[in-house]
Amino acid sequence: MEQNQYRMYVDGNTVRKAEALPKDDRQERIRREREEQRARNRKIAKRNQARELRMSRRYVAFLAVAVSITCLVCAAYVHLQADITTRMSNISALEKEIADLKTDNDTTLKRVNTSINLNEIKEKAIAELGMVYAAPAFPYHSSW
Repeated sequence: MEQNQYRMYVDGNTVRKAEALPKDDRQERIRREREEQRARNRKIAKRNQARELRMSRRYVAFLAVAVSITCLVCAAYVHLQADITTRMSNISALEKEIADLKTDNDTTLKRVNTSINLNEIKEKAIAELGMVYAAPAFPYHSSW
């Protein structure tokens, strides 16, 4: 029978049953290695997270100073904005007052100009006050 076993012809190039290790042992070993790797990765990740979450006193002090300075700058900005708004309202009130005064001056000027009669003033000056027209001190002759 031994002879017959070696002379057997196999059609094709595949081996019918070839297993170096039983499937269960190899798969179990691969699964264990994966679990160990995951456990190591989790441990490393936890250590890194703990390291990142710790803050030194200097860093906390720096953050406190930065936040304080930011708050002061914001308060100063709001104060300046309020001051600018107040000044703008004062300026607009003064501009309105100037416009009103100009209008009053224009109306007063028109009233004065309409109430003045230059002929009447000339007659009073000549008749009552005795004024005369001024004569030129030196006669002017144009030679051109």
